[in-house]
Amino acid sequence: MSRGVPILGLIWALDWNVIVTNTENAAQETPDGSYQGTVLQVLPALVTGGVERGTIDVAVALKAAGFRALVASSGGPMTRELTRAGIEHIELPLASKSYFTMRRNADHLARIIREQKVDIIHARSRAPAWSAYWAAQETKAHFVTTFHGTYNFSNPLKRYYNSVMTKADRVIAISEFIRRHIQEHYRMDGTKIRVIHRGIDIDLYSGENVSAERLIRLSERWRLPDGVPVIMLPGRMTRWKGQTLLLRALSQMSVRTVRCLLVGDAQGRDGFVREVEQLAKRLGVDGVVHAVGGCDDMPAALKLADIVVSASTDPEGFGRVAVEGQAMGRVVVAPRHGAAVEQIEDGHNGFLFRPGDAFDLANKLDYALEIGASRRQEIGAAGIENARQKFTKLGMCAATLDVYCELLKAPAASAA
Repeated sequence: MSRGVPILGLIWALDWNVIVTNTENAAQETPDGSYQGTVLQVLPALVTGGVERGTIDVAVALKAAGFRALVASSGGPMTRELTRAGIEHIELPLASKSYFTMRRNADHLARIIREQKVDIIHARSRAPAWSAYWAAQETKAHFVTTFHGTYNFSNPLKRYYNSVMTKADRVIAISEFIRRHIQEHYRMDGTKIRVIHRGIDIDLYSGENVSAERLIRLSERWRLPDGVPVIMLPGRMTRWKGQTLLLRALSQMSVRTVRCLLVGDAQGRDGFVREVEQLAKRLGVDGVVHAVGGCDDMPAALKLADIVVSASTDPEGFGRVAVEGQAMGRVVVAPRHGAAVEQIEDGHNGFLFRPGDAFDLANKLDYALEIGASRRQEIGAAGIENARQKFTKLGMCAATLDVYCELLKAPAASAA
C-alpha cells in the first residue's frame, strides 16, 4: 500500500463543488490501482451541526485524495450527502451511551475494520470513541479522535468518561484553547495533539455569491426597515448562547435606532423563548428585538447584518459564528474567551468584549455603529482576509489528511 502522498498540495487544488456533485471523476486510487488507505470516521448521528459537517467534508477529501472513506453513525438526513458523494455509510446505534450498546458497537466496528481493511478509525464524540477505542485495541488499527469541546467533568467518573478522547495515537484539538484545556485537565502526551481549526466553505460564505433576490426575500420575511442598522445573534435558542446578555446590552446602548435579530431554532425550548420575550419587554427593547427562528440561508442572513454578535457565556471550543460573519464581511463582536481570541484581533477584524459583561458589550456595539460605514467596511475586509487565510474547509481537510498520512508511516500505538 502506497504511503507518503503529497496530500497538502492535492487537497488545496480541489474544486469542492465539483467533487460533491460529480464524484465519478474524483481520484479514488493510486496509479498502481491501490488505495492510499482506508479511514473509518465514527460519530453519533448525521442530523445537523459542525461535527457532522466536518465529517462529511473530510470524507469527501479522503475520496478525492485516493483514500477509501467510510462513515459510521446512527444515521440522519445528512447521510444523503454521503450517498451523493459515493461514500459508504454504515448504520450502527453509535448515539447510545449504554455501556452494553457501546460494547456491541465495538464488536461491530472490529468486524468492519477487519473486513474492510480499515487503517485508521477516527472518533468525533465520546460514546462512539469508547467503541472505536476498544475496536482499535482489538484490531491494532490506528485510532484518532477530534476533541470538539471542553465537555462537562464535574466528577471523577465524568472525567474518566471524557478521557477516551485522549487515548488516541493522535488527538485533533479544534483550537489552541482546546489544546490547553486537554493538557490542563487530562494526563496525556502533548506531542500527540495536533491543532486543526474548523473550516468553513468560503464559496458558500461569500458576499459576492449572495444574490439580491435572496436578500430581498429575507428582508421582507423579517420586515426589516430601510436604513436601520441590524444587529444579529445567530445561534440556537439556549441560555448559554447569550441571548439574554445581548438584550441587557441593547438596553444600555446609546444608539437606540437598531433592529436586533435572534436567528436560531428553539429546538423545543419554548420556555426559554418566552423568557427572552418577557425580558425584552421588561427592559423596554421589545420593539427592536425579533426572534425569527431558524434560517435556511445563513449567508444571506449574515449579509443583511451590520454587526454579527457571538455572546456565548461559556467559552466555545470553536464558534463558527465569528468566522462565518467575518467571511461575509460583517463586523463581528464576540467575548474575549475560548477560541474567539484566535479568530478575532480586537479592533482590526472585529471586536472583543469582557465575557458576560452587558455594559462592555453595549459599549462595543455603540462604537461599531458610531465609527461609520467606511470604517466598518475596512474591518469587514480584514475579516474576509482572516477567514480566507486561516479558517477554510480546504485547509482543515488538508491538515486532517496530513495527520492520517503521518500515522500511516508509523505503527499503531493507542494508549492503554
